[in-house]
Amino acid sequence: MSSPVAILVSLAGIALIAMALRDVFDALFHPGGRARLSRTVMRIIWRAWKPIARRRPSLISLAGPLMVVAIVACWAGSLILGWALIYWPHMDDGFSFTAGRRGEFLDAVYISSATLSTLGFGDITPTAGWLRVVSPIESFLGFGLLTASISWLGSIYPAVQRRRSLAYEIYLLRKSQDETEIDVISLEPDSSVALYGDLIGRIVTAERDMVTFPISYYFSQNDNRFSLSVALPYVWDLAVRGADGDADERVRLRAVMLRDAVGDFAGTMAIRFHGVDSDDTAELLAAYARDHLKDSDHP
Repeated sequence: MSSPVAILVSLAGIALIAMALRDVFDALFHPGGRARLSRTVMRIIWRAWKPIARRRPSLISLAGPLMVVAIVACWAGSLILGWALIYWPHMDDGFSFTAGRRGEFLDAVYISSATLSTLGFGDITPTAGWLRVVSPIESFLGFGLLTASISWLGSIYPAVQRRRSLAYEIYLLRKSQDETEIDVISLEPDSSVALYGDLIGRIVTAERDMVTFPISYYFSQNDNRFSLSVALPYVWDLAVRGADGDADERVRLRAVMLRDAVGDFAGTMAIRFHGVDSDDTAELLAAYARDHLKDSDHP
């Protein structure tokens, strides 16, 4: 391989490695980062999966886990291919082959895979000094990728569980209100204030969770009782009625805060995920429910 071509191939490999590492960093440590690779994978899978889930609704809950597997595979694949492109121009003079000399691109992919996975079979070994120094770096990155993936997965599921818990509590609140015919707004001011305050904090947490871990948005629920997209229209109605009514001023203040929290949540979901452009919070909440193939009027 000529020197200019070798340089271009190596630069392409470095670019792939940099892209994968930047994406891992954004996913784990930088909520405001672009994470273009992982977000592209999420959107592609979500758009491809929803038509399947419309025919078999039970499959909607598999979209999120499938994305996790696909994104980690893309990270690993990008690192493997990137390092293979770095090794490839030097396969003829930089490596020793115990099973016959070949030096093909597949050999570069093979040694990159073995190095990243820290298996190190030893049938192809670097002989050039700089390759003997550089190749262990790939092993460190492979170990780091495994650790980062486990850490990422361990952060996603608590966020999803917090959202499920909030949705179920809202479901129980609405169910109890319907059964007892006791309106939340008609409760003692202290009780209403406490209830509104709890909902505000939980909704803000859910919104921050989805900003920090965008993939958690795609963990949709088959059971409407645990779906926040189904529950939030009720909370919005509760907030609007409390803010516009003749309740105690403390209740109205908390109701306005709750209304704003739900509005911010709906706006964030629109900007970051489903893309519906509207200033009407009720419309954005309905779009959020539709994006998860839910009917928000029937929890």
